[in-house]
Amino acid sequence: MDESSSVFVGIDVSKDRLDVHLRPTGKAFCVSRDGKGLDDLISRLIEVPVAPVVLEATGGFETTVAPALAGAGLPLCVVNPRLIRDFARAMGRLAKTDALDAEAIALFAERIRPEARPLLDPERARLAEFVRRRRQVIEMIGMETNRRRRTTDKRLAKRLDRHVAFLEKELDEIDRDIGEAIKSSPVWCKTEALLKSVPRIGDATARTLLAEVPELGTVDRHQIAALVGVAPVNRDSGLMRGHRAIAGGRTSVRNVLY
Repeated sequence: MDESSSVFVGIDVSKDRLDVHLRPTGKAFCVSRDGKGLDDLISRLIEVPVAPVVLEATGGFETTVAPALAGAGLPLCVVNPRLIRDFARAMGRLAKTDALDAEAIALFAERIRPEARPLLDPERARLAEFVRRRRQVIEMIGMETNRRRRTTDKRLAKRLDRHVAFLEKELDEIDRDIGEAIKSSPVWCKTEALLKSVPRIGDATARTLLAEVPELGTVDRHQIAALVGVAPVNRDSGLMRGHRAIAGGRTSVRNVLY
């Protein structure tokens, strides 16, 4: 593709609609976030020499948009919203609307040129969803348990006990679902067994790595350490050599490894 004629696309994804901005033309439009809107969006984008289409990971709303765009053969990159926020602040953009967010994402695509990345295959995406839900349930159990310790009302304490018991049952069911998903794939079974052969790596860590680090085994140790956020980051300036500490990466993976 001739880079001089490339069109950089930024999409702000919300519950009901998609705000789209094209660079360098400055053209902007919005479509509904449903089948008809996605078909309209794809028909518009396939007519132009699109460079990577960039959209934010917006907590689930992007899960219907990204597969549709990728399935149409459009180059796609789903980025962490923090990167877009930091980029907008660096440019002095403090105002925030859906249209302005789409423009900031398009500018990010044009200036940073993020590499298009393949999406997770459906089975791995399903496993990742189970793992995320497991993490959410564990967090809820912790919060409800802390509330139970602080409460002095007996009736409220009984309700909290019932809720914790329900959440623990839910956790057991999710663990079974994750186990069955892994057993359905001989490759995943083999990889899980290999991971768990490492001392102190148990079910939770192995399954998180399987679901959320599909690059595992395809890149070298330096790249994978940086990817999951356990590589020390240099903090040097002039003759000063600062303390190196881990930062960035995939927070959920880094937490479970820690």
